[in-house]
Amino acid sequence: MRSRYSAFVLNLTDYLKATWHTSTRPQDLDLTEAPKWVSLQVLSSDEGEHEGAVHFRALYRAGGGWGYLEENSRFVRDDERWYYVSGDTREGTLKPGRNELCPCGSGRKYKACCL
Repeated sequence: MRSRYSAFVLNLTDYLKATWHTSTRPQDLDLTEAPKWVSLQVLSSDEGEHEGAVHFRALYRAGGGWGYLEENSRFVRDDERWYYVSGDTREGTLKPGRNELCPCGSGRKYKACCL
């Protein structure tokens, strides 16, 4: 999961397609309109012998604010490699409080960083 997130950050479409299961892989993958991803939180994961799941939240910059994508992803193991199959997603606006840590990852309070 983390390698796929990194591939989204770096716009590595070939890697994303190579790690996408053939049963659900899109023919074309255009990331030109993708947001600026800033962090990934893996909330939970479950691994079986041939199937796995990852629940994650990824934060991104959305214009002058912040957004998030949360997904329950499904993976399958084929020939000793894991492949992304599908996910149930939801998106939303992230509204950090002034005294919370800034989502940009600076370690500073939001009011002293990106506000």
